[in-house]
Amino acid sequence: MSKFFKYKSVAELEAENTRLGIDLRFSDDLSPLFQPITIGPRSVGNRWCVHPMEGCDGELDGSPGELTFRRYVRFGAGGAKLLWGEACAVTQAARATPRQITLNESTKPAFARIVDDCRKAHRASNDTDSDLLFGLQLTHSGRYSHPRPIIATHDPILDPRTVADKATGVKVTPDYPLITDDELKRLVDEYVIAAKLAVDVGFDFLDVKQCHRYLLNELLGARNRPGAYGGSYANRTRFAREAIQAVRAAVPSNIVIATRMNIFDGIPFHKAATDDGAPDSHTLPLANGWGMSEMDPFAVDLTEPLKWIAEMRTLGVTLVNATMGNPYAQPHYGRPFEYPPLDGYESPEHPLVGVDRHFRATETIQRAFPDLALIGTGYSYLQEFLPQAAAANVRDGRVNIVGVGRGTLAQPDWVRQLLDNGKLDRKRVCRTFSYCTALMRTKQHPMGQYETGCPPFDKEAYSEVWKEVQQLHVKKAPPASE
Repeated sequence: MSKFFKYKSVAELEAENTRLGIDLRFSDDLSPLFQPITIGPRSVGNRWCVHPMEGCDGELDGSPGELTFRRYVRFGAGGAKLLWGEACAVTQAARATPRQITLNESTKPAFARIVDDCRKAHRASNDTDSDLLFGLQLTHSGRYSHPRPIIATHDPILDPRTVADKATGVKVTPDYPLITDDELKRLVDEYVIAAKLAVDVGFDFLDVKQCHRYLLNELLGARNRPGAYGGSYANRTRFAREAIQAVRAAVPSNIVIATRMNIFDGIPFHKAATDDGAPDSHTLPLANGWGMSEMDPFAVDLTEPLKWIAEMRTLGVTLVNATMGNPYAQPHYGRPFEYPPLDGYESPEHPLVGVDRHFRATETIQRAFPDLALIGTGYSYLQEFLPQAAAANVRDGRVNIVGVGRGTLAQPDWVRQLLDNGKLDRKRVCRTFSYCTALMRTKQHPMGQYETGCPPFDKEAYSEVWKEVQQLHVKKAPPASE
């Protein structure tokens, strides 16, 4: 299959932009990206954010592993002034994998080391950390919890994809129990406990995570859930409202309350006979979903997300990270790619269309709330041209802060490169070949999960594990020497 990204200049991207009828913009003046921004009571030194890049490299007790420490030292030295710490489960049962980090009294010293090591690295590379904001993502994995899914509602599209019993492979059936209203009420206390511990070890902001079809995101779209936490908009936002209120009340006022939230769920896709992605069969109106019409699941509908952001601002949320999709079910929405994961499908659309979807939807939110500290997503696919797109979007008021995810694994020092050289090292630019996702999705490992990183550009840590993973898959991967 002929691949998409063949652009050697901004001019070639602009020509493709015209051909596709999309609205990507570029600027060679990168200065807007290096202006400070106020987030709640804090001043942050530039407009760059490291997205929460989970490494699946924690220990079985929830402690960070040595690769976890290494990653945050590299992020700290890299120059971005907003570091969005990865998913940290609020309970052991809420973990997405047996290697997801979990903050509790026994793991607290290791988390304190992460904060300390990261800040030391930042000071050594960037002189001061007084304008650095480092946070932690508090998560409950919901239907993707390990070893047992904890589902908020029965979804006719997602249930057949959800494994209820890892040993037998049996999927979720209509009689599989939902998390109860009482369990949800008690879960608020777990968020508060985790939040207080995170403040104790030195994190500056707390993300009450509402994305990627994990528990809180599933609740946002749970139109068919009975009771106080489903059905109406007020009920579907109830748990997140209670958790945010409780966390805000429990931590000092100088701690920023944030959320990474889906603004568009979309429906699952699968590999068709041609290897291209095709949407799963579905009936209309859709039973569940957030940020999309019940009658048109392929169109972004921001009516409820905008309403919820306005309400969250009154609850004390001052930092929002906009994202899309479900990485387990339709990764082309959340992370437009050149090559799919080893077990995935080819992109059903030109990836630049997916980038444009991110930019347009985020712009709608930023226009509605011009003073909101809003982080945009979808930049890594633009490879060495992502700084020019980021600069244009910040310049034009389409977004206030730019987040980079996969690209940080390939070159965590990308901000320092721009400061020192005015451009990226194109020999180390993420090519969106999905190695990092393939590592994460491969389960045949003594600890249940392979460590996730960038094998082509971080060979010291990941080249050998990538060779091992390739042996477990029949499909040939793109060459790791790229």
